[in-house]
Amino acid sequence: MKNNVGLFLQKRAQLNPSLEAFIDTHSGRRLTFAELDARANRTAHFLSRELGMRKGDRVALLMMNSPEFLESFFAIAKLGAICVPLNWRLVPDELQFILKDSGAKTLLYGGEFAQTVGELEIRGPATDVKHWVHQGAEATRAKFAKDYDALQRAASAEPPAVTAHDNDLLYIMYTSGTTGLPKGAVHTHSTAMWGVLTIGATAEMRLKDRYLVSLPFFHVGALTPIALNIYKGVTSIVMRAFDPTRVWELIQSERVTVALKVPAMLNFMLQTYDPKKYDISTLRWIMSGAAPVPVTLIEAYAKLGIEIHQVYGLTESCGPACLIGGDDAIAKAGSTGKAFFHTDVRVVDDHGNDVQPGQQGEVIIAGAHIMKEYWNRPEATAETIKHGWLHSGDVATVDKEGFVYIQDRMKDMVISGGENVYPAEIENVILANPKVGEVAVIGQPSAKWGESPFAVVVKKDPSLTEREVLDWCNGKLARFKQPRAVAFIDVIPRNPSGKVLKRLLRDQFPGPAKE
Repeated sequence: MKNNVGLFLQKRAQLNPSLEAFIDTHSGRRLTFAELDARANRTAHFLSRELGMRKGDRVALLMMNSPEFLESFFAIAKLGAICVPLNWRLVPDELQFILKDSGAKTLLYGGEFAQTVGELEIRGPATDVKHWVHQGAEATRAKFAKDYDALQRAASAEPPAVTAHDNDLLYIMYTSGTTGLPKGAVHTHSTAMWGVLTIGATAEMRLKDRYLVSLPFFHVGALTPIALNIYKGVTSIVMRAFDPTRVWELIQSERVTVALKVPAMLNFMLQTYDPKKYDISTLRWIMSGAAPVPVTLIEAYAKLGIEIHQVYGLTESCGPACLIGGDDAIAKAGSTGKAFFHTDVRVVDDHGNDVQPGQQGEVIIAGAHIMKEYWNRPEATAETIKHGWLHSGDVATVDKEGFVYIQDRMKDMVISGGENVYPAEIENVILANPKVGEVAVIGQPSAKWGESPFAVVVKKDPSLTEREVLDWCNGKLARFKQPRAVAFIDVIPRNPSGKVLKRLLRDQFPGPAKE
């Protein structure tokens, strides 16, 4: 049997046509699996018949969490095209690079981003986009853009011909690069399917569970679980934007059983919880990842009767690497658990040997869900995947029972509010300022976001001020990437080979971050 991820939705619609598939908490729309599948079919037909999209063509999505995002993803999968989910928090320059690098011919976008798309469209050949398709209010649609809703209404709801299977490409998801340029992690129908299967075999999910999601769909941490929900017959209750008070309201009104939140969200939620106002008795657990969950936070939720299941994974692994379940969530608080069912995880030293319990090493991951490659980056692929093992760049220890504890990031990545921020990208922007001689960016602990970027600068021009550096970054980087503060020093510490000693900078500027 050949596998196509788009057929997950078609099969679930056949098995449970009237079961709620998607609840859009922003608009109030509710779609059954049969309705969602029909909409995906219509989108697939207009992409192929009206826009000429074929197997292997790249289709980019710039949409908030919505039925249109999900139906478009499954339509692209059925069609055999390749989806390029775009982080809507990026500025036009960043989006332009991804569109050009991926070679996306079509961009489907929400009306909220009409201004951004307008800036991209006037740049002409700076992207390869030929078809701009607007979804949303007609009043915000530009003349150059086609109408998503009109195209879909006119299309057939019959299943389209499926041309892609197994090792054919499914999506390219861009992550910030350590060199300052984003890299596209390439997943196939097969790697995505195994990402779904391994989570389904490990996480405590059930048919007809009700799953609350507020992470953006352009993240693998939301996209893979959403695909799993369709595979397992779970209702997705989807927030367009995170609101801590609204989360508790939805848990009560929608009878949520399981949820996904990053640690920063858990922290905000705890501050708004009122046991007299909310009935949360249906909630079994909340999965949390993107950064280590503080033990104090796990214990605080345990007092509310809520298990926090810490998860660890990467875009390159299609999501899964390690997970801790309910049996161990408290006893092993602070651990991200053991490898998922269809996954192997090791912690190794510089020579590739397994470390002893308690010793630090690099996390490496193997499984059928590991990405195929980085798009058009063979050297980066070879550096990351060695002998079938994905090298994470993350430092961890493992105890005698095999539980993994994430310690730090070898690549100096900053995780702010669940978003991956690579210092090199920020450093490249700041270095373009003619008044800057050198710069190093580190993460400082933040009560709100987990971490926030902090810039350490050597002046070329003595007149340079902190405000000038911050203003320079404004508009050149997404807001979550912009440094919250700047410090000036005479010399940035480096080792004999010239590498910045960021450990010393973290010791010198420990924070906390300016909020």
